[in-house]
Amino acid sequence: MTEPAMDRFKSFDGLSIAYGVAGEEEGGGAVLLHHGFASTAEINWLRPGVVAALVAAGRRVVYLDARGHGRSDHPHEVAAYAGSAMARDVSALADHLRLGSFDMAGYSMGSFVTMTVAVNDVRVASCFLGGAGTGQMRVRQREVAALIAAGLEADDPRTVTDPSARAFRNFADATRQDRLALAAIQRADRAREGEEASRITVPTIVVNGAADTMVGAPDSLARLIPGAESLVVPGDHISAVTKAEFRQAIVAWMAR
Repeated sequence: MTEPAMDRFKSFDGLSIAYGVAGEEEGGGAVLLHHGFASTAEINWLRPGVVAALVAAGRRVVYLDARGHGRSDHPHEVAAYAGSAMARDVSALADHLRLGSFDMAGYSMGSFVTMTVAVNDVRVASCFLGGAGTGQMRVRQREVAALIAAGLEADDPRTVTDPSARAFRNFADATRQDRLALAAIQRADRAREGEEASRITVPTIVVNGAADTMVGAPDSLARLIPGAESLVVPGDHISAVTKAEFRQAIVAWMAR
């Protein structure tokens, strides 16, 4: 299956970021989608029909491949991913497209990027956080992140014994991502995931798969966000985003 064409723009530090736009605004405004680690907009949003469903609901949808992923640039330098670089890419894309107020949705890593953007960019009107929970904060512990990075860098995947590292390595291989770029992301001193939760002031919902043992129940994160809601849908961390119930949840949330 041929992937749809994507445009590119230069972000705040000159890195080239790939993005796509679908649909026309019909009163609902734009929705900006950010995918998860080792994934792409195509895998997370286009193939599962999320983009098509939002367009059918009358929304203009903007999606991007995060730095280090997909058709965006893949620097191998750890510094390229430090701080809030991915969140700054989102705001730079909003500037590039001259977006006004927009809703934002993320999945897994993309949900934590979404939280950072929501705290720092007044244009974010609401947040949909998929595949996100306090269990993810373990993955961002330096010791665990270093194991994941080493697993991604290993020449032979059979030598990767840590369960988290093996899971990420298998997924990166399955999605044919640049493993060295992904390892640099894990080694980078990024914004601490979850620290922004209590500072979010826009309407927010957290939606996780019932069998998502990696991140835990959605209310574990929702409790940290003032006024946030939570919802459980079928699936685990990999499959929940592909379920019709997830797609229906994001469309319903954006319609409110």
